[in-house]
Amino acid sequence: MDLRERLNSGLKAAMRDKDQRRVSTLRLINAALKDQDIALRAEGRTVGDAEATAILAKMVKQRRESARAYEEAGRLELAQQETDEIAIVEEFLPRRLSDDEVEAAVGAAIAETGASSVRDMGRVMGVLKTKYPGQIDFGTVGPLVKGRLA
Repeated sequence: MDLRERLNSGLKAAMRDKDQRRVSTLRLINAALKDQDIALRAEGRTVGDAEATAILAKMVKQRRESARAYEEAGRLELAQQETDEIAIVEEFLPRRLSDDEVEAAVGAAIAETGASSVRDMGRVMGVLKTKYPGQIDFGTVGPLVKGRLA
């Protein structure tokens, strides 16, 4: 079952269960995918699973930043809403890689690109982003790659 089918079946189940938070979050995801479909219409194509995964990862990142801002402002109820939405969106993302798997992926990407210095970091990160969209937190992987190449 592809990502859109899982989203639609999840939306139907949330509507049946009258789970408003889940319904609104899944509708936001569908709206983001539809917006990207419209943007790609000129090229004659629609959003694929890899692109959809990238959109979902971006949504998680935005919500983490919002939750952090709400917590700093003392708006804990809004921070909790953002955290709840993160959990819902992450259900549709691929499984996150463990620390050992991330280490192995970084090593493989460095070997694949033949990277030898920090100047090659962009190529290594590019390989990781194409192979592991939504599975790696690239904010934490950047320093790891940099450390390996230094």
